Amino acid sequence: MVRTAHHIGSYVQWVQYEIRVEGQLGTRWSAWFDGLSVTAEPDGTTVLRGVLLDQPALHGLLQKLRDVGLPLLSLTQVPPTVP
Repeated sequence: MVRTAHHIGSYVQWVQYEIRVEGQLGTRWSAWFDGLSVTAEPDGTTVLRGVLLDQPALHGLLQKLRDVGLPLLSLTQVPPTVP
């Protein structure tokens, strides 16, 4: 099943990202980061993972990371998981 999102009059495939930042956040941050899963890793980093609808949503998320002072370590587009 291919998920689609309405985007400026057409349908596009959703994109899933994995974003790794320095520092550890609790799962309570998930709502603030647009519903992405938040996983604190043993190495002192945090991984945010989930679907973003478009490039403006990605840029908005990156701005939130900047605003709370979390250094970005990596940003990777990953294959979507099947629900």
